Amino acid sequence: MQTQNEYLPTAPFGIMELHLLHLLAHHGSFTRVAAEVGLTQSAITRQLQGVEAKIGVQLFERTTRKVSITPAGQFIIEQTRHILGYFESTLRRLREDFVEAPKQIRLGVSRSISLAYLPGFVFANQRRQPEVNLLVSHEASARILRQLESDELDIGILCPPRRLPGNLAVTHRFRDAFTLIMPRTGPPGTGEKSTQPALKKALASKTWLLINETSNTGSQLRKWMKQHRWLNRSSHEIDNFDLIINLVALGLGSSFVPQRSLALYSRRRQVLRVPLPERFSREIVVVVRKSRRGTPHITRFIENILF
Repeated sequence: MQTQNEYLPTAPFGIMELHLLHLLAHHGSFTRVAAEVGLTQSAITRQLQGVEAKIGVQLFERTTRKVSITPAGQFIIEQTRHILGYFESTLRRLREDFVEAPKQIRLGVSRSISLAYLPGFVFANQRRQPEVNLLVSHEASARILRQLESDELDIGILCPPRRLPGNLAVTHRFRDAFTLIMPRTGPPGTGEKSTQPALKKALASKTWLLINETSNTGSQLRKWMKQHRWLNRSSHEIDNFDLIINLVALGLGSSFVPQRSLALYSRRRQVLRVPLPERFSREIVVVVRKSRRGTPHITRFIENILF
């Protein structure tokens, strides 16, 4: 059996070549990759062609207009994504712990969580840990989980999946209540004092604007609406609540949205919020890699979240 030490001298590529391949897949252009890493296009081409020659597989196809990654190249990218994440994270922690570089937190917030929540996520930490740099991304929950697994993110805030990957852990859980909203000039039979049966009847033929069903929140919300006989027709799917609220204010439909998502909306008077005796709520969780759970500045950030 060939040991790791015997294999390393003959490895077909290293971290640098792997990084170049990932950048090429991301940019689709040798020109952009060259500008980012400070090498010439010909040098990058030679390095990647050398990898292809060693493994005997074509990794990219180049035309006069663009560069595309082959299925084999995509396979390598998917299988090695975590390697680059671990490598980058190790270097960052090395600088933070031993060179006194500024500490950094990479935060991923699910697209099904309104941007109105961000002040509560970051305000207290900015006041109590001003020396910690924060990098925030707004992504789909599935992508956030993948980035947490590969150590490309430190913290994820999302609606929990049915099954959490083994190297991740939930640190905090929050309940998030929803409310029914509709245009201020809604259809006859609707209003703040309307009964629930009257509302259902009045909205039966109107348009629903709902968060994407492919999201965890969207799936749970539709199930709840069907159980309570709110949803009896097709609806428009939208990928974030901020856009949904704006469309409702323009009179394009009604929706169920998180109550907190309305907090920073500047045109609240154009949206009618209808109280209901039965309300949908979801769970929001804070997720980290188990290996990062005890890191002091990350732990303090999570404790500082205002929800």
